[in-house]
Amino acid sequence: MKKALWTVLITLGCIQLQGCMQVALRASPSLFPNVAATIFEECDPEFAKASIPSNLKLMEGLLKSDPDNKKILTTLSMGFAGYALLFVESEDPERASVLYLRALGYGIKALGDNGALLQSRAGGPKAVSAALKNMGQTDLEALFWTTLSWNAWINLNLDKPSALAELSASEACLKRVLELDEHFFYSAPHILMGASLAARPPLLGGSPEKARFHFEQAMQKNQRKFYLTQFYFAKYYAQFYFAKYYAVGFRTRSCSPAPSLR
Repeated sequence: MKKALWTVLITLGCIQLQGCMQVALRASPSLFPNVAATIFEECDPEFAKASIPSNLKLMEGLLKSDPDNKKILTTLSMGFAGYALLFVESEDPERASVLYLRALGYGIKALGDNGALLQSRAGGPKAVSAALKNMGQTDLEALFWTTLSWNAWINLNLDKPSALAELSASEACLKRVLELDEHFFYSAPHILMGASLAARPPLLGGSPEKARFHFEQAMQKNQRKFYLTQFYFAKYYAQFYFAKYYAVGFRTRSCSPAPSLR
């Protein structure tokens, strides 16, 4: 009898503690983005690389106390996407794909019912369009990291039918982010659109000319001070351009230099 009573008391205590934890977490909405920001502003790349995973696991632990906390979900989406982009993708694309999907899952959940509709796409393109129109400035951050994760995963898996099936929905998300705020996060929506258009072949809606326009918009708006712009430009657009140029050059045995890309 005493053992059963202690079990009940401990259970009630845990429930009450969890409730207090939820109140505390929701009373500090700026805590989580600030924690993430201090990691991504770290000047020592190796220190940041070592710190991010433990901080993400801490966030996942806090999420268990408040599973629907939009700030924690958005921060986790940003954290996993940023970690995959900065430290994993170039060395291990398969692992990066898994991390991007993890970031996508948190982002979708942060978007609530509209996010669930985006993921299931029940009702077809019109329902997806309606869900995106329902999203405003309060959803921008979560939508941006969801979109980044989604597009990054697709770009790494363009040889898979499952990725191609996601193109229309992810592109619709990207267009909505541009509509809401093209200047968000150092004009990153333009960077994502440029990468998306440059990574895909024309048959899948790719366009090097349109890609370059978006990269130039980003560089103009962030005054070339956000170096991820130049990195993506080189990775997606310039790589495609020079591969095409030199392929033509070899076929025609031309020795003229390639035009410069400023």
